Parts: sequence; C-alpha cells; structure tokens
Amino acid sequence: MHPSPRIRILLAAVLTAATGVVVTAGSAEAATVTVQAESYAAQSGAGIESTADVGGGQNVSYLAEGDWMRYDGVDLGGAGALTVSARVASAVGTGRVELRTGSTAGPLLAQFTITASGGWQSWTTLTSTAATHPTGRQTVFAVLRNTTGGDFVNINWFSFGDGAPPASEVGWVPVDQAAWNAQLAEFRALAPRPVPADAVRVPEFNATCAYSHSRPDDPIIFPGLPGASHMHSFLGNRSTDAQTTTGTLLANAGTSCRPAPDLSAYWIPTLYQNDRAIEPKDVVVYYGSRLTDPAPTVPFPQGLRMIAGDARLQAPTPAGSVNAFYCAGPGGEIGRSADGNWPVCAPTATLMFHLVFQDCWDGEHLDSPTHKAHVAYSYDGTCRGEHPVAIPNLSFLIAYPTSGSAAGFRLASGLASSMHGDAFFAWDNRALGERVKNCLVQRAKCNTDGDF
Repeated sequence: MHPSPRIRILLAAVLTAATGVVVTAGSAEAATVTVQAESYAAQSGAGIESTADVGGGQNVSYLAEGDWMRYDGVDLGGAGALTVSARVASAVGTGRVELRTGSTAGPLLAQFTITASGGWQSWTTLTSTAATHPTGRQTVFAVLRNTTGGDFVNINWFSFGDGAPPASEVGWVPVDQAAWNAQLAEFRALAPRPVPADAVRVPEFNATCAYSHSRPDDPIIFPGLPGASHMHSFLGNRSTDAQTTTGTLLANAGTSCRPAPDLSAYWIPTLYQNDRAIEPKDVVVYYGSRLTDPAPTVPFPQGLRMIAGDARLQAPTPAGSVNAFYCAGPGGEIGRSADGNWPVCAPTATLMFHLVFQDCWDGEHLDSPTHKAHVAYSYDGTCRGEHPVAIPNLSFLIAYPTSGSAAGFRLASGLASSMHGDAFFAWDNRALGERVKNCLVQRAKCNTDGDF
C-alpha cells in the first residue's frame, strides 16, 4: 500500500530536518533524493565551511586522498538507470569522487572526475548515470581519490534520481505572480523621499524586537505539526505556531516588534544555561544591503520564508571561530567555557550573536525543499544566475542577559555551531516598500520608524 500524498510530504519534511536528505516526490514511484554533503553520518578528513553557492548553507571542504563521508538510508529507488549528480568546486582539480555502496571499498555506484572549476567557491554540477545499482535504502560512501597530494575539491550536495527536482514538485512553494506583480507595481510607483544632507549614507533600516513566546514548533520545517521541533524562542508576531501561514500572520495585529506594520514571524533555537532557558533581552532585526549597488533592491514578497544557519551542524567553536557567539561591551570576553565552545563575558559585557540571511531570491518561489534553495547569498556584490532578484539583507543582532560561566550553555538544537534563525515575512506592503525605496535604494541609514 502506497502512503498518501499527505503522508509522503510529512515524511519528506521530517527526513529533511533530521538528516539533511531531501526527498522530492513527483509520484510514489519516482523521486529525486538530494543529500547535503555536510549531513554525513560519519567521516574521515572532512571539514565544513560556509558556501557561496546558490542556496547558501554549508559545504564539505579540505578533502584529500583517502578522505570519506558516509550517508545512511539513501533511497536509490527501484531498478533501472539512476542519474547521480554532485555539486563541486575546485581550485586545482586532478582527482575524483567515488560513490560506493556498503563500504569505502564497496561496489562503485558512480564517480566524478574533478577538474579546476575556477576556485574553491566556483561551483559546477557533474552528472553520471548508473545503469545498474542496488535498490531501496542504501548506505553510500563518498570516497576521495587524488594522486598529486593536498586538498582538491569542495562538495555541496549529491542527488540521486531523475535530475534536479522541477518546481512543481513537493516542497517548492510558487509565489502568486499576480499578487507579486501588484506588490512590485505599488513599490515602483512610490516616490522616494529626499535624503537630508546630513544623513548617514549606509543602506539600512530595522525592526526592534522583544522575546514573545516559546514553542516546540516550526511552521517552515514542520508546518501543521505542533511539538515536532526542538524548542524555539519566537519574536515578532505573537500568533506564531505550527499552524502559521501568511494569512494568519497578516490577520494578527499583535507583535513584539516595532514598527507595528511588521507582522513577520522570526525565531531562533532556545538558549539554555544549566537547563534554564535564557531568552533574548532584545533583538535588532536589520534590513540592509551588501550589494555594490543597492538600487535594484525590491521588497520581500508576502509570505517569503528563509532560514540562515544549520541546526544539524555540531562542531566545536573555539575562540576565533566564525559565526560564533561573542561578548560585546566593556570588558568583552574574559574566558571560555570548560569545553571551549562558549565565551565567558565580563559582568559589564553582553553575550551576543549576529546571524546573516541570504539577500538574493529566485523570483519564483516562497519556499523550497531545503528551505534555502530559493534564496542565495550575493556574490561579488551582485545577485545573478538562478537568484537574480535583490532583496533586503536580513540579519538578527541578538543580545542575551547573561555573562556565561565555565559550565557554558547549550542550544535546543545542540552545540553553539547549530545556531540558526527563521523568518516568515508578513509586512504591510506600503510600509515595507517605503523603507526599501527610501533607505536601501537611496543608500541612507533609517531608524525603526523608517525615518532618516
């Protein structure tokens, strides 16, 4: 008996969040499985870093001869030819990636010859076809082979099936083009306000948010499934729960953010100190631009969903780590926790985290199977390729009312490296449009009220 479409969708959502394996089903018989390279169950020699590839996220790096990663439960489907793809980047080339089943020396499923792509973040997709292969769920090993020595390739993801998933399949949420065109027309018709001569010429406006409530819900990863997530601390719209939609956000006027026209939902994993929840004392949600020329920036479409960071990333964060918690204020950091992963702040300083979201959009989808593939980080100061639409560069500046101690902290999602944030946008169209037109397009620093 085949599972119903609803059950298949829920299973795909659970699998994605838990393992990094994305099942994109067109029918019960045919599917494409995308495996994020960093979602390995075990590895030898692999490192993880942020990627400039489309969709952002992480990639596996520093790969050399004999290194390997293991992926459990990869569904290779039924009998018949299997298309296998790998998203890779290399500054040097001269090697290959072997995909083997069962063990590092098991039967060869596919292999990819690595040549120089132009840099460690210059990505290309390689494809191979397996005429025969094991069927159903298998353990797949990615084994690195190189005879010249040294690191030779970065890997973003593998896919197994019939190629890249078409936009009509599960997990891709198309934008309502008529509503988006109307929102764009309203935005383009706005006359910009003159910028005062003494204005700070930085493209920026903000919302100032307080903690609202906590729930083990995630309406992006687990829509309609209350209690399915780790604990989240919610900011902004006070109605946010597992049942949240664009409509429920716009219908609820209660928000913990200023300005009031921002009815968006924002959330982060709850921080714990000695099993006591430490909620943010304040969060500034910045909307800016990292583009060389911010003039093409347009507002977010209503209902756009975005995730920054990776809840699955469980890696040490010693002093000096990027994308880590830090201390701000007089005295700064005065030590580290016993495990080295958390700063200890002076009593006069504040524990902080700065989380930066993607700023380029594909112009077609409000969400995607990975919740990242429809957006990307700008590259070389521009939005181009599969994500040509420049949107405001969202970031959270999070302050916690604690200094920390040798005992450190934990996130509901695990180690400090698993810090992540979600945004589900629901702004009054005119209020958002005026801020984008006045502050970002004109490269002028504005306050919470949208004034210069």
